[in-house]
This record gives sequence, structure tokens and C-alpha cells, in this order.
Amino acid sequence: MGTLLFDSDDLDVTEDFLSRAYARMRIGSSTPEASRTRIRRDVMASVSVDEIDLDFDMSYAVTPLGKICLCTVHEGTIQDHVFHGVRDAFGPGDTVVFAPPELSYAGRVHAARYNITMLDPGLLDQVAATDAGPQAEPVRLTGHRPHSPAAARHLKHTIIHLRDHVLSDPAVYQQPLVASASGQLLAASVLAAFPHTAATDPRAQDRTDAHPATVRRAVAHIDDHADQPLTVAEIAAAAHVTVRALQYAFRRHLGTTPLAYLRRTRLAHAHRDLQAADPLGGVTVADIAARWGFAHPGRFAALYRDAYGTSPSRTLHT
Repeated sequence: MGTLLFDSDDLDVTEDFLSRAYARMRIGSSTPEASRTRIRRDVMASVSVDEIDLDFDMSYAVTPLGKICLCTVHEGTIQDHVFHGVRDAFGPGDTVVFAPPELSYAGRVHAARYNITMLDPGLLDQVAATDAGPQAEPVRLTGHRPHSPAAARHLKHTIIHLRDHVLSDPAVYQQPLVASASGQLLAASVLAAFPHTAATDPRAQDRTDAHPATVRRAVAHIDDHADQPLTVAEIAAAAHVTVRALQYAFRRHLGTTPLAYLRRTRLAHAHRDLQAADPLGGVTVADIAARWGFAHPGRFAALYRDAYGTSPSRTLHT
């Protein structure tokens, strides 16, 4: 985990770096005498965010990444992007999935500045409803373009949030709860943006299982493990129901979602830590917020004020 900066005008060096950072690939340029590449890579568990700036035209052919690879184009274009019978082109403002994790792809970048965000496919299973049982299929994306401009904008905002407010500060992204929550946030935004195979509506058995005892088991597990990385799938397993049944039970009996309840529980722990902290001991609001999975101090302060009617800094110094 951490930040890596790359700057080279040597095409062979760039190819070697890209092959190590992504997957084995071949790149080429029509102007090898002017082939400067600048990359900033920020990495935490299961997620990486890269900003790439090319001042030349580059062709690429990439072996399967084994990860979901998102691309947001800032400037320039990506032409003749192909994988498994799909051919497309992307320009400024577009956010796409380059290819399914198990497929190769190829194309040409035209003097572009763009973002590459990669995540482990297993993150989708942590936040999506899948069928229970040993034959359950992993959640897969079924399209490479977002299904609506609004969903694409929300995904881009999530990526920017991770880049600017999580991965920019090692003291934040090295907190286990921040890494877990951030990965799930990105996965949920991906599922909201692209068509996928995840089930969304509760089935008859899910409705039957969505009784108060399910909520009690899930709440007990959250309360006992709020200081540990948790996923919706893990909470559902602890409650002995499917993810769909868990989500339906929380919506029916508590009017909220499992992750929203988890966030509220962690907010309460942060509140108690702020009350107990010595304001002269060097601890900060940001320290306590990150400890409980809140990466953005401003958002934490807004949530805190809504819940407790005061600011976290006032609580710390009272």
C-alpha cells in the first residue's frame, strides 16, 4: 500500500512498469522519440487509483487483469478499444469498464490524461445480494458503459473521494475500517453504475426470513464487531440469512440498511472516544474519525452534528 510516482520518456521502461502495475502487456508508439509517461499510483487493500498522463499516442494489448478496471478520460481519446467482440471509443468525461476481469483487451490512447481505478471482483460479492449455497455464482458486470449519466457521475465522485480524501493520507487509508468501508463504497458505486447479475428483489424465502429475530442477530453481530472490518455478506451469514433477506429485514423493521446501521454504531463509538479523550494528549478529531472508519473529516463532522447536535471538536474539548 502507498503512493508510487512514475515519470519516463523511455518506452521500454514504461512498458515494464505498466506490465508490473497492471498485467503483462505490449505497448507501442508512432513517435518513440517523444514518449513521456507520467503516472501517480495510490494503493490500498483491494483498490488502486492511478492518474496517467501521456503526451504521445500509445497502442496497447493487455492480458487479463483479474480485476475490474475502470477508466475515466479527462483529456484526449481512447480509440479502437476492443475485447471479446466489443469495439468502442471513449472521450473526455466517459467512465467505462475496460473489460471483464478474465478477458484481454487492446486499443490506442491518443495523447490522453485519464484515471484508472482497479478493484478486486470479490468486493462486489461483499455488497451485493447473491444466491446462497455452494453453487452461488460471483456477481459479474454485464456491460462496459454505465446505464445512466447520473450513475456515472456518482461513480466518478466516489473515485475522486477515494483519491483525494482517503488515498492521499496514509494515516487514513491504513486504518482497517477505512480501507474496508472505502472498498465497499467503491463496489456499491460500481454496481449502481453498471448492469450486473446481482439479485435485487427479495424472494419468497427472503421475505419469510426477514423477521425480527433476523434483525436481532444481525444487530448483535454488528454491535460486537463494530471495531472490525465488516461486510454485508458477513453480517448476513452471522444472521443465518441471505443478503437479500438481511437488507429486506432492516428496511422492514428498522427503516434503514445494514451498512447505515453499522455506520451509526461506529459513530456512537467515535462519540464515546471523543468524550473520553484528553484534548491535551495530542489526539485529534480526524484520528478518532479514521479509527472508526470515517475518512473525510468534513463528512464525519456533518454526520456527528446531525446525531448529537454539536461538533466533534466541541465534544473533544469539553
